[in-house]
Amino acid sequence: MPKFFASLLVAAAVLLIGGCAAKPTVTQGDIDALTREIKRLGPDVAPEEAERAASIAYLYSLQLAQEYEITDPPIIHNDKVLHGLRERGLCNDWTEDLLKRLNQENFRTLSLHWATSPPATFRIIHHTAVISRRGDALYDGIILDPWRYGGTLYWSRPQADPRYDWRPRLEVRENQIRIQEAEATAAAG
Repeated sequence: MPKFFASLLVAAAVLLIGGCAAKPTVTQGDIDALTREIKRLGPDVAPEEAERAASIAYLYSLQLAQEYEITDPPIIHNDKVLHGLRERGLCNDWTEDLLKRLNQENFRTLSLHWATSPPATFRIIHHTAVISRRGDALYDGIILDPWRYGGTLYWSRPQADPRYDWRPRLEVRENQIRIQEAEATAAAG
């Protein structure tokens, strides 16, 4: 019986520790690394725009974490939003707000995109912002995902992200509608 209680205590501790969200952070080194990656999108990317975009992506993500009152890991925060305990903070909220803020900059050499990863086994649908060189597709850009770590910005090339299958938002939406229509037709018999 003591072994059972010890196991129960260990499980409770893991849940307690796993349920805590780390406070979002950023360093100048983080911003500099993203600036360099944005500049690498192409020789015609204005260095000042790359630096401004990187700074905004990181610092505005921290601001949104405060505004959304992020105190838990993303999935738990999502549950709070869905149950009316928080107003915003779903991945689509982060994406909408970050894109809105970045669009205020009227970049001449950069483009912004809304990317979506369709639902998969053990994965819900996920949205994020992508920044690319002006005229390039989202596949050629860099994903900017502040939701994943509750305000600490995650970024990478879309195809290098091991967790999600990023695609254009409308492509995923149209595919989801086709799936729902096929399921409804099959259910109707």
